[in-house]
Amino acid sequence: MSEEKAPPAVDAKLLRAARSFEAILFSQIEIQEKLSNDLKNAIRFGMVILGLIAISILVLLLTLSSQINRISNVVADMNHNVEIVDQQMRRVNKAVSSMARRVALLESMDQQTSTMKQEMAAITGDVNNMHQTIATMSGHMDKVRHSVENMAVTIDRMDDEVQMMAADMQHMAKPARGIKKIFPLP
Repeated sequence: MSEEKAPPAVDAKLLRAARSFEAILFSQIEIQEKLSNDLKNAIRFGMVILGLIAISILVLLLTLSSQINRISNVVADMNHNVEIVDQQMRRVNKAVSSMARRVALLESMDQQTSTMKQEMAAITGDVNNMHQTIATMSGHMDKVRHSVENMAVTIDRMDDEVQMMAADMQHMAKPARGIKKIFPLP
């Protein structure tokens, strides 16, 4: 097939459309350049503002530092005065606590007397329980002693049996010794 030529009206429309598109592209590029220039200027302005803020913060910090030093001196003086008051309060506190202890001793002596009576009753009960426990232990010790005596008797009997067995072995070994004398083994 051969290529067909487009009518001239269509070519003109295409040419106009291409020019419009080109104009739109150029206008967009110009707008982007303006925006980028505005952005650069805004960033520069922001950096200048941030620098001014940093300088003002530095001035404020230096001012605060000097004020803190003054406040620190005043607080040190107050601490010295508070220490003096604290020493005096300790003396008063010692005197009051000494008086309180003496009064408390009088009250606690009465309470301690009744408590001591109760404790003595408890100790008496514990001693009675200990006597009963010791009596029970004495009975158990008698049983253990009786068992040990029975074991001693049994061991004596076993010892007698072993001695009798030894005598029997000696008696039974006599014929073997006689045979060994007759037929000595190497």
